[in-house]
This record gives sequence, structure tokens and C-alpha cells, in this order.
Amino acid sequence: MASRGFTYIGLLFAIAILGFAMAATGTVWSTSAKRDREQQLLWTGDQYRRAIGSYYTNGPPGMREFPRNLVDLVDDHRGPVVRHHLRRLYPDPVTGKFDWQILQLPDSSIIGVASNSTQEPLKLAGFADVDSTFENASCYCDWRFVYLPALGRVIPTTR
Repeated sequence: MASRGFTYIGLLFAIAILGFAMAATGTVWSTSAKRDREQQLLWTGDQYRRAIGSYYTNGPPGMREFPRNLVDLVDDHRGPVVRHHLRRLYPDPVTGKFDWQILQLPDSSIIGVASNSTQEPLKLAGFADVDSTFENASCYCDWRFVYLPALGRVIPTTR
């Protein structure tokens, strides 16, 4: 009879240890998934930034202008041949939606995009030079992927 009680207590300890192990595994998996989404955000934001730069610099002669909407980056009808600066529109990897924060000039032309996510990033340092303003950002919405032609290259900006 005493061995049944001992087996029962042993089983309870085993279940408790298994529960802690599963919780730790879930935390590690969640952190890994968030890091993957961050890397995707950096890649996707850079694709938009490059596409905006390509749109601006590769228009017909005398037509240096920014796009008016993101669809213009996929199908640029400004010349005799349709140009594709992006293959397709990409969703925000953090939110999983096409809910980008559109960064515009006063004339409503698009110079960049940013995530709408207010989550705190895991990555706080070690960014490429073009993304150096992302360091110590408090949310993904502070990661602003902007193209400004002042020097003919990508220039990081802050809010």
C-alpha cells in the first residue's frame, strides 16, 4: 500500500518536471520565432527602401519622383515599358498584415515604410550602417526604412 503512494508522488514530480521543461521549450521557441520575424522585417523593409530608390532613380528622363502608392513599386507605368521595382507587395513580418506605416513627404509621395507593431525588439544593436538609427529603438515602429535621394543613396532617418 505504501508503494502506491510513493509511485503517485513520483508521478506527480515527473509531471511537474515535464511541465517546466515544456514551458522552457516554449519560451525558447517563442524567442527564436521573434528573432526570425525581426530578420524578415529587416530584409522586407530594405526591399521596400531599395524599390523606392529604384523607382525614384529609374524613371523616364526628367521624371525624378517618388511613388504615390506601394502598388507603383510592383508595376511602374511611367514609361513605354512597365518596370517592376518589387516582385510583389510584402506584408509586415511582425504583424503578418499589409498594414505598413507609410512614410510620406508633404505632397503625399512615399519615401519609406515602417512597421505598425509596438512590440519591443529583441535586437538593440549591431545593425548595418544604413540601419544604425534602429539601435535602442523602443518598438518596431521606430525601424523606419526610408530612401532619401540627397546623396543618391539610402539615408537613415528617425522620427
